[in-house]
Amino acid sequence: MPLAFHSNVSDFDIETAAAYNTEVVKAKLKAISALKLNQKIQDILLTLTDQLHLLKLSPDGGKFIYLAVNAKDTNLAMARNVLKGHADVLL
Repeated sequence: MPLAFHSNVSDFDIETAAAYNTEVVKAKLKAISALKLNQKIQDILLTLTDQLHLLKLSPDGGKFIYLAVNAKDTNLAMARNVLKGHADVLL
């Protein structure tokens, strides 16, 4: 469940997206544990046909910031920079 969100796209259901991305994070954490890797997730990148979705986890892995952008309007470097700025404040 998102604590806060903003969207420039009226038909983008952020609550559903956040719920499913929570499951993505849980699955990846479970895989890391099963593989006995001594690692933490820093971020997750999902590339879609015309969108980039980035998940930046808090140091304890209990929260994440979710950013989805139109790949035609931005690039990965710009999206990561925006996400980092918010992570520095929120996480």
